[in-house]
Amino acid sequence: MTNLLDLDVSGLASFLAQLGEKPFRAKQVSHWIHQRLAGDIAAMTDLSKGLRDRLAAVAEIRGPVTVSDTTADDGTRKWLLDVGGGNAVETVFIPEDDRGTLCISSQAGCALDCAFCSTGKQGFNRNLTTAEIVGQLWHANRALIADGTVGAKGRAPITNVVMMGMGEPLANYDSVRAALGVFLDDNAYGLSRRRVTLSTSGIVPAIDRLRDDCPVALAVSLHAPDDALRDRLVPINRKYPIASLLDACVRYLERAPRDFVTFEYVMLDGVNDSADQARALASLVRDVPCKFNLIPWNPFPGAEFRTSPRSRILAFQKALIDEGYVATIRKTRGDNIDAACGQLVGRVRDRTKRTIRIQSARSASATH
Repeated sequence: MTNLLDLDVSGLASFLAQLGEKPFRAKQVSHWIHQRLAGDIAAMTDLSKGLRDRLAAVAEIRGPVTVSDTTADDGTRKWLLDVGGGNAVETVFIPEDDRGTLCISSQAGCALDCAFCSTGKQGFNRNLTTAEIVGQLWHANRALIADGTVGAKGRAPITNVVMMGMGEPLANYDSVRAALGVFLDDNAYGLSRRRVTLSTSGIVPAIDRLRDDCPVALAVSLHAPDDALRDRLVPINRKYPIASLLDACVRYLERAPRDFVTFEYVMLDGVNDSADQARALASLVRDVPCKFNLIPWNPFPGAEFRTSPRSRILAFQKALIDEGYVATIRKTRGDNIDAACGQLVGRVRDRTKRTIRIQSARSASATH
């Protein structure tokens, strides 16, 4: 049974052609699924009953199953969504006065093992399908509307999407690329490229592919002003060091919807947060049009780091501003339900055995 959430408009056209239908039917079906947020083919009343019956015999709209649904004190809402095989991923809605942002996951777990990220410490199971990625936006809009949350002018409440949830989006390129197409399509969600942001740890060849295929706003998890430290914090740097990553950012901006890259920088006490490191960072990216988003680190059990003191974050910010950069400090949202940046953990059946290796290392350390 084909899940219609897995198909973009061209895929829907091909699928409906097999049922003897003309291409315009694909736009109708897409409107029902992504704009009217239909959960049942029978609800598509501007299709003939015969077509609805034929379609229902071979296809369905199968959204994610909610394991848990929690809301933080600040209104941030987090869903734990079952993706089968003992895995579940987290999706987070962040309401603001002028927008509603959904943070979407792309993998069950993450293979990159960044030192400061709780998601990576769970290990990795598999990539999500296009339907599982698109289904997060479809599900969240439906849930919010059902609870009375409606966007401006009666539109769906989610106005912005950030691919910043569990996983490295560019390590699941094909499914993420297809999902981005659905987010942007005027016959689906119709989001502008400026309102869709993809965050990557720096898989250089995939950044170049995205530039050519579907350039959206780009955020890069930098977190260090030199390769030695970044090798420790973001292991993918050993394969794609900073110089090659920054070159890819410059190439990306040739086609990007924004004229800058956002560099995300998690603030770790005594590790990467000195004023001298801020000035080194400013010098490092001098040739890349960019802004900085400084992220107070969010703790999780067993982590080796501490959150930088607020005074040091402010000093780091001032050093960047003095060097001529825009530098903002990310407001921590949803931390009392573990929905803040770096805290998403979901539920992962770790086929990488990373969790076992971490536990073994801790046990060995405790005996010495």
